[in-house]
Amino acid sequence: MTAPAYTPVPSRTSGAYLPPVPVQRRWRDALRIWWREIDKLLLLLIALLMAIGIVAVAAASPASADQLSTVKERVPDFMFFKRHIVFQMMGLTLMVGLSFLSRDQARRLGIVVGAGMLALLFVVPFIGEEKNGARRWINVGMSLQPSEFLKPGFAIICAWILSWRLRDPGLPVIAFVTGFFALIAGLLMLQPNLGDAILFGGIWLVMVLLAGMPWQRIAALIGGGFGALTLAYFFYDNARHRIDGFLGGGTAFDQVDLAQRTITAGGWTGAGLWLGIRKMNLPEAHTDYIFSVIGEEFGLITCGLIVVLYCGLVLRALLRLTGEDNLFALLAAAGLVTQFGGQAFINILVNLKLFPSKGMTLPLISYGGSSTLAVCFTLGLLLAITRRNPFLAREGTSLRELIERKDSGV
Repeated sequence: MTAPAYTPVPSRTSGAYLPPVPVQRRWRDALRIWWREIDKLLLLLIALLMAIGIVAVAAASPASADQLSTVKERVPDFMFFKRHIVFQMMGLTLMVGLSFLSRDQARRLGIVVGAGMLALLFVVPFIGEEKNGARRWINVGMSLQPSEFLKPGFAIICAWILSWRLRDPGLPVIAFVTGFFALIAGLLMLQPNLGDAILFGGIWLVMVLLAGMPWQRIAALIGGGFGALTLAYFFYDNARHRIDGFLGGGTAFDQVDLAQRTITAGGWTGAGLWLGIRKMNLPEAHTDYIFSVIGEEFGLITCGLIVVLYCGLVLRALLRLTGEDNLFALLAAAGLVTQFGGQAFINILVNLKLFPSKGMTLPLISYGGSSTLAVCFTLGLLLAITRRNPFLAREGTSLRELIERKDSGV
């Protein structure tokens, strides 16, 4: 019996070197890498808030259904709850799928979505659906609010533009993103949508601050913002009505006042699931004022725990960035978490009667179709950008050194 013949592999010097065969990773390998790199604590906090949202919408659904019912047609008590489950599952699938993207892929997707939503924002005043005196939605089989998906796109695009400064310190990148923000704010005011315009302003402020804008210029722009808000009060009906309503009574104030009285009706421990009474008169109980429903049925202690969860999510995302050496990732993640945290705390302050009514939902908890998908889109990009290999050393040392290095033009 003869031994099998083996063909010797030519050496590199023989001129017949065979290139290495590319290795194709199986889905199990991709899943293993994703699980190693994903921020598990951030994922856990998101899951907890989504679980709270399911219970909260179940509590608020009967109240909203009762308000929409008529003598001729009765809306099922748990219609919003059933729809919320569907949208939560869709959002969770979208978020996890996006978290598998690389940073470059997340950047490209954010830019494309942001550009598309900006284009839709131009046509919303003409073809959008009108609800409660505002024209913010486009019907695409479901009510789509372009500004909701533009928020993460805005953060990604601004981070991308601001990161150009590392290649060419002479580029006026801050002027570019400031003009971009001014354009979006103007389009939002046409809807009218003052609340989202203010939130976009908060995202812009955090990002240009991290990008190295001098404090003196920041203070001047903040002063200009207050001046613009003052002008809006005198010449922009939507702003004047909301401010007057908050300070001196009116329709918006009545809603906020009712929400504040609802949130305190349950005391520290709450009346119990489906035992709340004041929620039955609360407008938009399943969306804008769901935090008040939680207060009445589950108590102020539960409300405090929800605030802690939101603070924990924001702080965890920011702590994840302290050792980041990529300027785009730093700015993009900071902008995305500012958007998420800002929307959450504006909603909570409105329910506590500490802020004028803005028409914003509570992220991951309120009922919503496109708004739920938009929040999950935001968090999916955040999870993708904050992924990192725990076994790789970072090129940079700290956030402080990265900012100082950028400020000095190095």
